[in-house]
Amino acid sequence: MAVQTAASTATTPDLGPAAALSCRECGERFPLGPIFACAACFGPLEIAYDLPAGDPEELRKRIEAGPANIWRYAPLLPVPADVADKPNVNPGFTKLVKADRLAAELGVTGGLYVKDDSGNPTHSFKDRVVAIAVEAARAFGFTTLSCSSTGNLAGAVGAAAARAGLRSCVFIPSDLEQGKVVMAAVYGGDLVGIEGTYDDVNRFCSELIGDPIGEGWGFVNVNLRPYYAEGSKTLAYEICEQLGWRIPDQIVVPVASGSQLTKIDKGLQELIKLGLVEDRPYRIIAAQAEGCSPVSAAFKAGHDVVRPVKPDTIVKSLAIGNPADGPYVLDIARRTGGVVEDVTDEQVVEAIKLLARTEGIFAETAGGVTVGVTKKLLESGVLDPSLTTVVLNTGDGLKTLDAVAETTGPSATIRPSLDAFRAAGLAS
Repeated sequence: MAVQTAASTATTPDLGPAAALSCRECGERFPLGPIFACAACFGPLEIAYDLPAGDPEELRKRIEAGPANIWRYAPLLPVPADVADKPNVNPGFTKLVKADRLAAELGVTGGLYVKDDSGNPTHSFKDRVVAIAVEAARAFGFTTLSCSSTGNLAGAVGAAAARAGLRSCVFIPSDLEQGKVVMAAVYGGDLVGIEGTYDDVNRFCSELIGDPIGEGWGFVNVNLRPYYAEGSKTLAYEICEQLGWRIPDQIVVPVASGSQLTKIDKGLQELIKLGLVEDRPYRIIAAQAEGCSPVSAAFKAGHDVVRPVKPDTIVKSLAIGNPADGPYVLDIARRTGGVVEDVTDEQVVEAIKLLARTEGIFAETAGGVTVGVTKKLLESGVLDPSLTTVVLNTGDGLKTLDAVAETTGPSATIRPSLDAFRAAGLAS
């Protein structure tokens, strides 16, 4: 079992409806604490809940009366009841954009929506998961917040730690996009570049967590991972609430570690169990970049094991060659009748521009992956254009300018005169 490194774990933490940690593989249960692996089978741990019982309509009203952020769902999350009163970045309840112009371009007739998480405080969905991890860090007495990151998470941890009054020390591959490096560093915490891939960074953090140096450190995606991962459920909650408490027919989700997709599925299942939405079929589609597509390759080959790869793609936020939740992504895609698909870097860039041109949303490269995969699957007939489809954009394109900079710029450069403007052919 992973070593507990909290300052104090002697008392039961106040994490709201969270009741225990449960192994996803064997079902063994453990007390709430900063651990992430089962002592019996080494499987991953996740939160088991005592979810609210009673009238679903009353719970809906309670949620709708809550703050316009993820804390409206506090009764369903591992956080204390007074979480909204504590210093946090308060992410969530981002726009669900009805993308009619993009739908017309792609031939979708059943309703196409973009869940645009670029509106979060540090402009990516990572603010959701880190906000939950901060509450766990407080509960377990941690004084330093840390992570291994492909960029967005580093910025989210830096901001959340600054807001909460914690020290931060985050680790990234040394070749990340400059925008993400600056955003991670600006909050005043320690930012450490590691020579190697994200998987190298992650291995280093796993070593650090077992060393005395890491005493009192909360690694949001290692020893706090069971709590951190629950933040992704709020995407499912929000999408359904914003659709009038209805599950969409098809959801396209980017895959890095795979945790986001698995928790979106968990969130949908919880809403069904609580009677907040109708129990109806839905398909979850996993999207990867071709240059880092181990889950897609396993799906297409009919395998249950995901073979690690060395990433080679402009989509650095999804460049995890050994995704921890890859096998669970395969299970969910197959169970829901979904697929796992990938697109080339060129298709990613085209999709970024398509979304920007049709809907005014500038997505980072991960958003280019989901839009690109949606386009590819519609053209091949895998996705049904008559069904309600939600596509996730998980970050802001200003973080990944290099992806489009070479092919995007001024339409013309002219002298400051009307004649020059007319000569450039821009007057009509």
